[in-house]
Amino acid sequence: MTAADGTSRQDSTTRHDWTTDEILALHELPLLELVGRANAVHRRHHDPNAVQRASLLSIKTGGCPEDCAYCPQSAFHREVELSRDRLMDPDSVVALAATAKAAGAERFCMGAAWRQVRDGREFDAVLAMVRGVRALGMEACVTLGMLQPHQARRLAEAGLTAYNHNLDTSPEYYPSIITTRTYEDRLKTLATVRAEGIALCCGGIIGMGETARDRASMLQVLAGFAPHPESVPINALVPVPGTPLGKRRRIDPLELVRMVATARLTMPRSIVRLSAGRANLNREAQILCFVAGANSMFYGETLLITPNADTGEDAALLQALGARPGGDGARPAPPAHAEARAG
Repeated sequence: MTAADGTSRQDSTTRHDWTTDEILALHELPLLELVGRANAVHRRHHDPNAVQRASLLSIKTGGCPEDCAYCPQSAFHREVELSRDRLMDPDSVVALAATAKAAGAERFCMGAAWRQVRDGREFDAVLAMVRGVRALGMEACVTLGMLQPHQARRLAEAGLTAYNHNLDTSPEYYPSIITTRTYEDRLKTLATVRAEGIALCCGGIIGMGETARDRASMLQVLAGFAPHPESVPINALVPVPGTPLGKRRRIDPLELVRMVATARLTMPRSIVRLSAGRANLNREAQILCFVAGANSMFYGETLLITPNADTGEDAALLQALGARPGGDGARPAPPAHAEARAG
């Protein structure tokens, strides 16, 4: 018999066999019921007062050959006012990581606007960045696009904590958002990362015109991974003028609360990260997201190139919460050759 929180009532085993219909039914519960269930699961698997702060830096900006409809860094979206910058110097990146750590960040994430990793001087520089961030005693995460097994192995040897590669949306809605890379490409990259024992950071974006069923379908894919992704970022679209989605209305904050709660119920032990779009939430809406199961947020005034919440306001929020530092210690590292797969 299975509980609504995704565990067996008899042995508390985390599920990997969710159906989209089951997840959609959770997502559509009355809000107070949904948040209450999610909070109970959250408290069972995590310290409810722990909130990990992560910082995100664009180490190479603009000129990406992908056509992601939401992304201002795509070379396809020529109306976006954005300068192209070369890959940053490793010493500069590590210095910024040290500054982020001094401001309270525990995890430092680095993003390069690449379609895929290419061997050579630039990838060697990224490896130096990873080693430098880890030497500071911080978790290190990168998002670099697709990569080959030997490249994942080199990242693991450099000490990389996690690799970010989002699904973005459901398999059904994905072709409406991206045409230059397939869903299978994304799943293959995730399997490559997992095979080297690197933790997965994998989530998606809501507010791109998808349906509630699309949201449930994306969570069904994520919850089908065995083990679940260690980190699940939940993003709300930040409409950027000049992109195909630049004129979309921002979502109701309670839609983000629902998504956080449903992610928590289906992936009880994952770190659920309140990510892009948080700058548009008031303090009370953010608190409700943490009650619903989020236990991490991105800290700093920009996320890659889009605005994030003010650091002073964040400090006041965390003080009001009485939040303690948090991290991925709530669950063990994945097996060295576990397979990322959809259920």
